[in-house]
Amino acid sequence: MRYSLLMIAFACSSMMLHAQHPPRLIVRGDDMGFSHSGNAAAIKTYKEGIVRSVEVLVPSPWFPEAVALLKENPGVDVGIHLTLTSEWDNVKWRPVSDCPSLKDADGYFYPMIWPNKNYPNRALLQHKWTLEDVEKEFRAQIELAIKKIPRISHVSGHMGCTHMNEDVTALTKKLAKEYKIDIDPSEKAVKGVSYKWQSKTAAEKKKAFIAMLQTLEPGNTYLFVDHPAFDTPEMRAIHHIGYEDVATDRQGVVDIWTDAEIIALIKKKKIQLISYKDLATE
Repeated sequence: MRYSLLMIAFACSSMMLHAQHPPRLIVRGDDMGFSHSGNAAAIKTYKEGIVRSVEVLVPSPWFPEAVALLKENPGVDVGIHLTLTSEWDNVKWRPVSDCPSLKDADGYFYPMIWPNKNYPNRALLQHKWTLEDVEKEFRAQIELAIKKIPRISHVSGHMGCTHMNEDVTALTKKLAKEYKIDIDPSEKAVKGVSYKWQSKTAAEKKKAFIAMLQTLEPGNTYLFVDHPAFDTPEMRAIHHIGYEDVATDRQGVVDIWTDAEIIALIKKKKIQLISYKDLATE
């Protein structure tokens, strides 16, 4: 009886201690390398805002600039954003390995992973891709990323490519372990969060982001993902059918992630901004 009471008391005290810990939040900026605008915005939101982890697209055209910028900013946590798609209409990228089943007739990645009515027969899953080619390409991307950015800490998937099916999910896990970049938020009880409602303007995004912050509870760790970029002529030329307002949408992300009021609210609520690397030490 006494032992049971001690165990209950210990469990209660542990729960109270857990509840006293402030909320923790990983703010992750995706798609570094897809444009000069996106590269510059990723660094700005890290240096002047709340971003703590960024994801790099290795096959993308501005990857070399991303590498240079990340060398200049050694404090930012970096993940490799594995990709099997090249979704934009006016700018494309190709695999970094010889993987015929993953390429379209022009040698580019397909625009989409899953069938999309706006791109008939232009999704990877509508073609005879092989797991062997996926592994070859994922390895090539990881090895180039580690070669150019040795501090790569984790893996993520662009447009859901790492979860096309169970075999690809298992392959991604195997490679993450093999290359020692296996930091999986889902295994650390991290909860995904997003805007509280769909927003088009920067002002709407800000309100929806603040509403999300208000829901974060002590003792929990959260992950918020979006795509920062500046509204420039370059970005106005980057789009695909169904997502035409890329420039204004991603400028809104930069605005809220560097907003003084939002930064002050995070401090007031004692929300701890952390990175993937911080999860690895637990």
